Amino acid sequence: MKKFIDIVFLISLFVFFLVVNSQADENPCFKCHVKDDFEKEYVHAPLKKGLCTDCHNPHVARYKSLLQKKEKDFCYSCHQDKAEKFSQGVVHQPVIEGKCLICHTPHASKLKGLIGGETIAESCFNCHKLLPKQYPFEHKPFSDGQCIKCHSPHQSSNLQLLTNQPDIMCVTCHPKNELKVKHKNYAGEVKLCLTCHHPHGSDRKFLIRKILHQPYSNGCQECHDSDKQGAKNCIRCHISIEKKMSSLHNHLSINKGNSCVACHSPHAGDDKYLLLNNRQENICKKCHLITFDNAKERIYKHVDSGICTNCHDVHGSNEPAMLKGDGIDICVKCHKTQGQFSHPVGQKVRDIRNDQKMTCVTCHYPHGTDYKYELKLSGVKDLCVQCHRSY
Repeated sequence: MKKFIDIVFLISLFVFFLVVNSQADENPCFKCHVKDDFEKEYVHAPLKKGLCTDCHNPHVARYKSLLQKKEKDFCYSCHQDKAEKFSQGVVHQPVIEGKCLICHTPHASKLKGLIGGETIAESCFNCHKLLPKQYPFEHKPFSDGQCIKCHSPHQSSNLQLLTNQPDIMCVTCHPKNELKVKHKNYAGEVKLCLTCHHPHGSDRKFLIRKILHQPYSNGCQECHDSDKQGAKNCIRCHISIEKKMSSLHNHLSINKGNSCVACHSPHAGDDKYLLLNNRQENICKKCHLITFDNAKERIYKHVDSGICTNCHDVHGSNEPAMLKGDGIDICVKCHKTQGQFSHPVGQKVRDIRNDQKMTCVTCHYPHGTDYKYELKLSGVKDLCVQCHRSY
């Protein structure tokens, strides 16, 4: 009888340990969080190991979702090799802001790289809402939703986060010998593809952009057979621009310097100005990237800093920085009350440092600063004592 009781006790003890061990192996998080939501094709390594508390505090935390650190700090604690690289060149805005979870899901995804959403394109369109999602004629990478075939999602050496220069990218799928056959009357090597073709899609066959330059629609001879070159060729038709180009501060030079085709397509475009890009700032960045880079991480920025033509005359002006008015007139168009009362400004008020007239931009730098109201220095003291030294 005693032996029987001992056997029953040992069996009971064994079952007890099995139950305890099974409960220990079960992640307590899944008592509330549905486990199936975390079991997809690609699972984040810490989650796969059941290490939820490596990222989350189960009781209380300073950050949303009970995270123990900011999301960027968490990501770079493992992906240390990315931190330096993602701070160089052209950087995607979510990366600049450290908002990794805009594109990535931290737990599990059906997509490689833990991309959120059902497709890569869906993830991109969450932010790029103004981009058309469909065209009558579409580029195959676009129709397949393969945005990252042409764009780098984090950082690139090229504008618009392109993986390479446009013409180099095009020939990876469209060999040069095929391009030559399809462009029979093209003089020389086929290049500058995006001056005619839209890389996503178009209403026209062959992805030709929707608005054609009139000489291009009539044939090539009017421009290419001209004895005038560069800007002089364009001015033959665009006479009103010549005066702008001869301004004291000009963007384009009639005889040398930038060519009109640095900003405009000579063949076709998506707006009446035949700009090479739908977003003005991307055109300006080609030459003024340092200005944009210096501003991108500033705390205080002008609200429309991406629409350069609101303040600047892109062809030329007699005002510094090619402003559309002096450093007062251009500002009071929007900041109307500041034109009625403010720090004394104008021709009779001189900056003691350089004897230039005081304007809004004497103290403010609208592209971006680390001081409130886009002041160039702290408005508490540092900025004021530049001129008011005796106070």
